[in-house]
Amino acid sequence: MSDLPDAGIAEPGDNPNRAHHDMGGVSKFLCEPIDTAAHALTEFDREVDAIRGLLGAKGVMGVDELRRGIEAIPESEYHKLSYYQRWIRSITDNLLVQGVITAEELVAALK
Repeated sequence: MSDLPDAGIAEPGDNPNRAHHDMGGVSKFLCEPIDTAAHALTEFDREVDAIRGLLGAKGVMGVDELRRGIEAIPESEYHKLSYYQRWIRSITDNLLVQGVITAEELVAALK
């Protein structure tokens, strides 16, 4: 007998170990078509990617921290954000936790 889960279609909540961002095989998302066409990045997308690249080059934040930060976004917010919005949310949260920036500095920069 295998310890592997049944290969059938999964439903959200079927596996208590499944995180909300782990959508593979969840029937709710199987019916949604995937846009596989090439698309241009927006200016925002390019800027976020550049910020992540600079933080990585400076040794401030790597892709593992980026991924963990994305996975830590609460489900109620996660599905409302675009791909690069999740990145910038993770980057911001990581910089705040590491003390690279303060909440006050962030608020002032956003004004």
